Amino acid sequence: MGDADDSYDFSNVFPFLEKLRTGYDLVLGNRFRGGIKPGAMPPLHRYFGNPLLTAIGRLFFRGEVGDFYCGLRGFDRVAIVGLDLRTTGMEFALEMVVKATLSKLRVAEVPTVLSPDGRSRPPHLRSWRDGWRSLRFLLLYSPRWLFLYPGLVLMFAGAIISTRLLLGPQVIEGIRFDVHTLVYSALAIVLGYQSVTFAFFTKLFAISEGLLPEDPRLTRMFKYVTLESGLVAGVLMIVAGIAASIYAVSIWKARAFGSLDPFRTLRLVIPASTLMVLGFQTILSSFFLSVLGLRRR
Repeated sequence: MGDADDSYDFSNVFPFLEKLRTGYDLVLGNRFRGGIKPGAMPPLHRYFGNPLLTAIGRLFFRGEVGDFYCGLRGFDRVAIVGLDLRTTGMEFALEMVVKATLSKLRVAEVPTVLSPDGRSRPPHLRSWRDGWRSLRFLLLYSPRWLFLYPGLVLMFAGAIISTRLLLGPQVIEGIRFDVHTLVYSALAIVLGYQSVTFAFFTKLFAISEGLLPEDPRLTRMFKYVTLESGLVAGVLMIVAGIAASIYAVSIWKARAFGSLDPFRTLRLVIPASTLMVLGFQTILSSFFLSVLGLRRR
């Protein structure tokens, strides 16, 4: 399969055939190893766009492909049809590489020479628009990098900052951090938690729709993370939040419901409200994951 614009020499397909005959499922050309003739690729694509997006794809999907976008490739038809490719347009070439990598197919590359486009009309590729389409596709096919990792960073950063501020004000380089910072660290925990749950939603939906292959780690995890365990965890967090709120009200009552020291009471109220929000989100997330699981089963 190749681009029909005279940019590839179709008579040089024997290296592809040799790899396929030795058992590889997908063989891609690599233009950076084979050579790019003058005028065949814009400098923006050659030195920035293609290397950057290929590096992102290698990072996200742990593959070894060095040229995600080469338009000349050979494949075993049964293996590729089994991937159930869904996309159209330029994303199709990316989906083939990504799904082949995730499905543990045998993938190889051979050096390929890229020649200038032989068409009489201008190329239809739009650098920034199509670059964004590629990045969007890679992100949507990697819930870990889109939702999970950013969410974990927010959660852990918020938890560390909150823990220090719950003990009292912190002074760093002459700057005093107190309950106002505690509000934002609690917000980071909530947003991070939402992002992590979205990672599981997306992953499970993508698997159930055939967009991503089965993940054994996710299957093992859902033996323990069930609707019931999620409900228990959510209720416990809500109860803990209510208990802390009641304690805060008792402090207020001891002062005859008068004025309070906000720097003291907010160290109770903020964690209490955060726990209740997280508990409610856990309950809703558990029900939604169960709905997705029903469709999957």
